Amino acid sequence: MKNQNDKKIINSFFEWGVLRRQKHVGWILAGVETPDTVAEHCFRAALIAYVLAVMEGANPEKCVTMALIHDLPECRIGDIHKVTARYLSKKQAEKTAFSEQMQDLPKEIAEKWTQLKLEQEERNSREGIVVRDADWLEMALMARENVVNGYKSCQMWIDRIRASLETESAKELLEQIDKADPYEWWKGLKPPVKKLNSVKKNKLK
Repeated sequence: MKNQNDKKIINSFFEWGVLRRQKHVGWILAGVETPDTVAEHCFRAALIAYVLAVMEGANPEKCVTMALIHDLPECRIGDIHKVTARYLSKKQAEKTAFSEQMQDLPKEIAEKWTQLKLEQEERNSREGIVVRDADWLEMALMARENVVNGYKSCQMWIDRIRASLETESAKELLEQIDKADPYEWWKGLKPPVKKLNSVKKNKLK
């Protein structure tokens, strides 16, 4: 290591890997046996944030960064579903954890990410609003997938999200998500089955 700061940065890299193992525990309440991970959620949310930003005239690159870092505190406090949050201050715990995480990063990055996290939490910028909507849309997609897979209670997530969205683009997308077949995208992509030609048929006889 060149210096102690390098060690802190590398430790942060390892820490972020925790999100690959941290399950979204809220789905367990609905009986989902294999919930997605927080890392999986953040990845798709970031892609959605880019698209939604373009649709809403926001900065897509800024939104992607905001979406990627928004759940970093869960490396330390874990995923906390709404029932658990009823009994403790999730917001304060996330704020403390994120603040401590930023202490291990270069000042320039820490200051920028702290500002982006604040915008996402407070929704005090166009990008903050877009990213929160993207976060909810990703949850709605996961809920729809779960509903189609037989976990009917997950419809509750979609209904709650409907009342929370702020951008018109997200609202329109949600109405389509609520009726969509999650597996339609690959139908028609498989090549048709080819019939054996006469030469091959003769050889098989």
